[in-house]
Amino acid sequence: MARSFQIVEASIEDIQAAYKSGKMTAHHLVQAYLDRIAAYDKDGPKINSIITLNPHALEEADKLDAAFKRSGFVGPLHGIPVLVKDEIDAAGMPTTLGTLVFKDYRPPRDAFPVEKLRKAGAIILGKTTLSEYAAGDTYGSMFGTTRNPYDLERTVGGSSGGSGAALAANFATLAIGEETLASIRRPGAWNAVVALRPTPGLVSRSGMWDGYPSPVAQMGPMARTVSDVAKLLDGMVGYDPEDPVTALGIGKTDGSYTRFLNKNGLKGARIGVLRESIGAQSEPESDDFKTVDAAFEKNIAELKKAGAIIVDPIVIPKIKSLLATRARNPIVTDQALRVYLARNPDSPIKTHQDIGRSLDIDKSFPPTKADQWKKPPPPLDHAKYLEFLEAREELTFNIFKAMADNKLDAIVHKSVEHQPTFIKDGINPPYSSNRGVPALNTFLVYASSMTVPAGFTSDNLPVGITFFGRPYDEPLLLKLAYSYEQSTHHRKPPKTTPALP
Repeated sequence: MARSFQIVEASIEDIQAAYKSGKMTAHHLVQAYLDRIAAYDKDGPKINSIITLNPHALEEADKLDAAFKRSGFVGPLHGIPVLVKDEIDAAGMPTTLGTLVFKDYRPPRDAFPVEKLRKAGAIILGKTTLSEYAAGDTYGSMFGTTRNPYDLERTVGGSSGGSGAALAANFATLAIGEETLASIRRPGAWNAVVALRPTPGLVSRSGMWDGYPSPVAQMGPMARTVSDVAKLLDGMVGYDPEDPVTALGIGKTDGSYTRFLNKNGLKGARIGVLRESIGAQSEPESDDFKTVDAAFEKNIAELKKAGAIIVDPIVIPKIKSLLATRARNPIVTDQALRVYLARNPDSPIKTHQDIGRSLDIDKSFPPTKADQWKKPPPPLDHAKYLEFLEAREELTFNIFKAMADNKLDAIVHKSVEHQPTFIKDGINPPYSSNRGVPALNTFLVYASSMTVPAGFTSDNLPVGITFFGRPYDEPLLLKLAYSYEQSTHHRKPPKTTPALP
């Protein structure tokens, strides 16, 4: 049966149509993904994007197949396999954070969005690689190195790199990532997949490392198509009393996000082009930067061809100097850690200090991370943090005033200003990690932002274009991104992980 259905690049619509026609069962689909993971993640090119597989995935698929025979789909994501970044809890599997320190950490409860997805009929297939403690690029003592399916010598980006690579290589239909800096959008761009960091308040963070009361860290949907991202977002949104920020999301959605998908969505849309380099450690004079820039020029032409009204360039006053003030609040970070660990009352790890005392702490990668845990959290630099908060407010007004003055629907910019870096540069001092990464949306906290595949550079490496919008503008961004996707069809699977014979 499975041979009559090609799972490479299969969408939710394709899969559920195959279920209805009898060409495919959930059991056969899960097995097909497991076969690809065995052939390409653990063998062959050894993408190495999966840390843990759900030992009950086939059993869960069988239950869904039986339910379908009795009464049809149990929910809108019936029989759809989802991979979850391994900083997000899924009961029955460890949450390792990519580090040996947490190799035995077993949460008793699902994260709130994971629980919702299961109720919608999704199958949690497994947990994906990430940067150790979800900070940086996708290397960790728990698993080693994840390789980019488009160039095995290059990184997948971070920190949701395993989710991006697994989607690129067709190891699941959907994936979940998390973003504090650019951790959803960078691996999205570098793995030629669609990735959305929702405005905080739409998706709960309970059961996620660095969740509430952290203002920035946010779970988000990743998929190979805009339509599938919209459907996954449908399954994740909702009010959760355990994450009070979700009270802000009430009333922001009405029905499925798929109703905003419009092939002609770019016609007449006013799009501002942000050309100023805002990526961390970007080198605008380098050949690598110019290679990405050349691809971006083609993207702007594609937007025009699709009917968009281009405002080029859009200038944001003081954007670089304001972004440079970014600072974190270690007090809130420590509170978020305690809130997360408290969901697992039987765990021996309950505090920052417990992590620092682990026998495996010195195996953390890079080595500097071990030092951060061995020391107590640093004191809050009140003056520096106040400067950052003032800069955040000023930049918020500068951006949205520029959008208002130019009557913009959205802003576009390069998802990453450099091509994927070489693994050898990331695993050796000085551990190059965030080169060329724009983090405008997470600086502001309350903004909507998503990346869409935007073709390939002259080096045949994926690039993405980011659609940036106002808070809770996800419907508009999905509309614009879908129109761009449908007019360009840039997504192409990597040659390193072809269809199995």
